[in-house]
Amino acid sequence: MNIATPLNTVDFDAVEKIAAKDLTSVVRKIDDEKFYPEPVMRAMGGAGAYGTHLAGLDAPCDLGPAILAMAKASETCLSTGFCMWCQDALGWYIASSENTWLKENILPKVATGEILGGTGMSNPMKSIAEIEKLKLKATRVDGGYVVKGVLPWVSNLSENGWFGVMFDAGDKTVMAIAHADEDKGVKLRLDHDFVAMGGTATCQVMFRDAFIPDEQVIGDPAPDFIRRIRGGFVLLQCGMAAGMIKSSIDLIRKMEGPLGHVNQFLEKGADDLEAEYDALVADVLEMSKTPYDLSDAFWKRVLTARLKGGELSVEAAHFAMLHCGARGYVSGGEAQRRLREAYFVAIVTPATKHLRKMLAALEA
Repeated sequence: MNIATPLNTVDFDAVEKIAAKDLTSVVRKIDDEKFYPEPVMRAMGGAGAYGTHLAGLDAPCDLGPAILAMAKASETCLSTGFCMWCQDALGWYIASSENTWLKENILPKVATGEILGGTGMSNPMKSIAEIEKLKLKATRVDGGYVVKGVLPWVSNLSENGWFGVMFDAGDKTVMAIAHADEDKGVKLRLDHDFVAMGGTATCQVMFRDAFIPDEQVIGDPAPDFIRRIRGGFVLLQCGMAAGMIKSSIDLIRKMEGPLGHVNQFLEKGADDLEAEYDALVADVLEMSKTPYDLSDAFWKRVLTARLKGGELSVEAAHFAMLHCGARGYVSGGEAQRRLREAYFVAIVTPATKHLRKMLAALEA
């Protein structure tokens, strides 16, 4: 395999069919029973949804197709869109590294969905922003690191999955790709009960003297590598926002016939939200062509777009609920589900307050 070229192209017709048929048929099960849509996740990999952004450092890279595929799934189910982001981010870490072993042995399977995994970077991102302390500690040993600690939130993860981690090694921080193998000291526990997003295979991960070999290290020390991947990490999340906003606009339009005579008095309608949506998506897709831009100006632009995506997701879902009225408020109503999901876009790391903190630091 040539690791300097994309692993896949996205078959958007297949992605749309998977979302319209396979995902739609289980979306209530995902929401009500916290069902993890593994068959859908693997099918999306087969359609190329996780591979086009994995060109590597020395080749043209475009996150746009991955974002659009994620958006299409998110229009139906944000839990699935979020899991797709986790998968995309895992591949992004590896493709952006100089680790040949991971690129040759793990990355192709991530790109096709044969290996499913998560990001593991919620705590490190908050640590970098001085919101909370880094939760994993490590000791350097021959051939790698021995890691201890607990990560409370790692999603899209099950036994034998792979995910990113960052740990404190005493005089430095290190980033690596960990393997969820209890026999090697990495234990998973599913114990979270969310108001929405329950079907995301979100685990508490316990490291009990877990050995992470050097062949799984991607950033040693971590700061320069984090700076390299940060733009893509955050930009990819905009796929969730795009799908969420689009679905809310569609719900509003469905109400124009039966309730348009009274909905016209609401503050915002589909046309108002669609103008903001179009501008946001255009900006995100333009930035997606240069995700390795390390300038502060580009980073500020990325953070601003991500902030707008979270805020507009909540606003659009709010107005969708008002436009649907009692039809959306009943148990099983689509509008109330989308509103619950929309808040996740605003609180997943980096959350609205986290984004505003980082923007304030840049402006200072």
